[in-house]
Amino acid sequence: MSRANILCLDLGTRTGWALRADGKTTYGMQAFTPKKGEGEGQRYLRFSRWLNQIADGKAIGAVYFEDVRRHVSTDSAHCYGGLRAIMTAWCENNNRPYYGLGVGTIKKAFCGKGNAKKEDMIAEAQKRGFQVTDDNTADAIAILSLASEVEG
Repeated sequence: MSRANILCLDLGTRTGWALRADGKTTYGMQAFTPKKGEGEGQRYLRFSRWLNQIADGKAIGAVYFEDVRRHVSTDSAHCYGGLRAIMTAWCENNNRPYYGLGVGTIKKAFCGKGNAKKEDMIAEAQKRGFQVTDDNTADAIAILSLASEVEG
């Protein structure tokens, strides 16, 4: 399996993602907000299905994600923890290595400062030629940039 194929995730209700597969980079943001009348678990079921769809036929060699250690709210922490659990279980089930990268490390590698703001991350992604309008996608691209350096 090629480690050149990397999936990078900024986990959250609006998950940013960047995928380098077969020499091409794709990216975007996928929302996992529960719909009206749905149980909270639907978010995690949709995320699990989405992981299978995005990886379908791509021979993902590694998954990198933003390793968040502090959250502004309890709801954010619960969402992140649930998505992270689904992602790590998916990786284990599919024999894919996964690596968490610290928030400050990602920002410093991408913008040159570990406390870069959301606007800085978006601007840097745009400067690098990505058509990005949200911070979740910009963060995923930043993770991919750092993961590419790590992978060599």
